[in-house]
Amino acid sequence: MGSCLTAEQRPASAARAAPWGKEGEGRRREEEVPGRIAGNGVGNAACLFTRQGRKGTNQDAMVVWENINGRADTVFCGVFDGHGPHGHIVARKVRDTLPLKLCDLIYDDYGESPISNSDGSILEETLSPYADAEDKSPMSGQKQEHREFFCSMKDSFRKAFRVTDKELKLHRNIDSICSGSTAVTLIKQGQDLIVGNLGDSRAVLGTRDQNGRLVAHQLTVDLKPDHPRNGAKKVVLMALTMEPTVHVGWLRVLLFLWWR
Repeated sequence: MGSCLTAEQRPASAARAAPWGKEGEGRRREEEVPGRIAGNGVGNAACLFTRQGRKGTNQDAMVVWENINGRADTVFCGVFDGHGPHGHIVARKVRDTLPLKLCDLIYDDYGESPISNSDGSILEETLSPYADAEDKSPMSGQKQEHREFFCSMKDSFRKAFRVTDKELKLHRNIDSICSGSTAVTLIKQGQDLIVGNLGDSRAVLGTRDQNGRLVAHQLTVDLKPDHPRNGAKKVVLMALTMEPTVHVGWLRVLLFLWWR
């Protein structure tokens, strides 16, 4: 499963996900949302593809939303990998709700200008692994403005993730204790990238070296219980009776939260 951004202009694909369910009454149907692709297909700036694996139900979900928030140069991308008995439901629910919540939060903060200017300045700061480290050096006015923008965007991503998680816990038809989903999301505007990640799905940036060869740069860190940065004290692997060949990742995450 994956998504691929491209500058090549292509006609939008007719492939669309199923209409909103009962919980989405009052919202526009997905096929009525311009620029939104939630299944295998091609848009003006992106293409998406996923296929059935060998573990039963395909629990992958993904979305690309072009011109999001009315910005012609802005694209939202998200990949969600479900796990557990209801993982496919959780992944699709997050796919349908998280982008809307994120856009609402950004719009509340920035009004009619929710995204940064396309001058490439945010890209360097976003890709740096030390973006959260305190910078003691004096900043110019423009750099300080970009720093404040990045911090505000980070808060918006965190709030959107938390609100979505709380809503999943209240969902009557979803066992959110034994089911869940990863979420790797990004907003791209011009040359700027802002990435929000939870779980072990990955965002990878493709660039060209001096010889024109494609080089992959991983933008995210896998958030797993056994990762040294996460401080997990113990990891337990087991298999469910209904999925005897699959070691369930949700149990590792659950135990990690209990033992921190």
